[in-house]
Amino acid sequence: MHVLIAHNGIIPAFKYGGTERVVWSLGKSLIKLGHKITYLVAEGSYCDFANVITINPNKNLTEQIPDYVDVIHFNSEPRGDITKPYVVTMHGNRNDEYELNSNTVFVSKNHAERFGSTSYVHNGLDWDDYPNPDFEIRRKAFHFLGKAAWRVKNVKGAINTICSTKSERLNVLGGSRLNVKMGFRLTLSPRISFKGMIGGDDKFSYLNESKGLIFPVVWHEPFGLAITESLYFGAPVFGTPYGSLPELVTSEVGFLSSVQSELTKAIEENSYNPKLCHEYATDIFNSDIMAKKYVEKYELVLKGDKLNNQKPKLIEIKSSKLLPWK
Repeated sequence: MHVLIAHNGIIPAFKYGGTERVVWSLGKSLIKLGHKITYLVAEGSYCDFANVITINPNKNLTEQIPDYVDVIHFNSEPRGDITKPYVVTMHGNRNDEYELNSNTVFVSKNHAERFGSTSYVHNGLDWDDYPNPDFEIRRKAFHFLGKAAWRVKNVKGAINTICSTKSERLNVLGGSRLNVKMGFRLTLSPRISFKGMIGGDDKFSYLNESKGLIFPVVWHEPFGLAITESLYFGAPVFGTPYGSLPELVTSEVGFLSSVQSELTKAIEENSYNPKLCHEYATDIFNSDIMAKKYVEKYELVLKGDKLNNQKPKLIEIKSSKLLPWK
């Protein structure tokens, strides 16, 4: 089949770009399965293995769909009439009574369940795009990976957790020492290093040298590529039991708790096997598995079926933006 992957972002990803990494890897794996791929993406995109159509921001996205494609894979809620079979991956969260599209695919089981759905596909990555980890390297510090300015990512909790250990250090990948955007935060501890919004080889180097990912999110994480990327490089995960984390982080590759003292204890007792973490990520969260799951969704809509019998809708609207952390 010929699949159009529509995403209002630039591919390939240069630094963060989680969704961009996923759609890039998905296209490569779909081609390996014998399908044709066209990307409908933002200006500045390029791809050496598939056709690229640049989105015209002055026209409705659905008006820019070529006739020759068989199925469309949207990565945001489409507007307008859609005359071809399609699926819609929801990558984020929302906290309202909005009814989602009947062909919505979520990115974890928990993500789907919170909207009354069973339709989900775990994100996968093409690990051939990543360097092989060095399991002999000296692991110097832990790391936080995410947009530190987002309160739900709880970089403050990650910092406090590390500072409550005897001597562990933390590299914050995705933030600065002084933050005033989401409430004033100034970190003075010399055990915390801020590396800013890094990507590519610099990011991979820090992940490969890491003792583990500190990920005490205080929202229901839809998926969390920071988790699978960290595991790929042999870094276990120390996080909170919210959203997708209990699905992704088994007892063999990490520890989950919403209590800082319990995470601190697990960090100091860290005895996880980096090679096992790596093998778990490559075996379970690869783009080939993801692509096969999406092909199943494509085949359903090509037959005229809906992925959800009822339009997904958030079951419980949260009165508080942040989940418990103590």
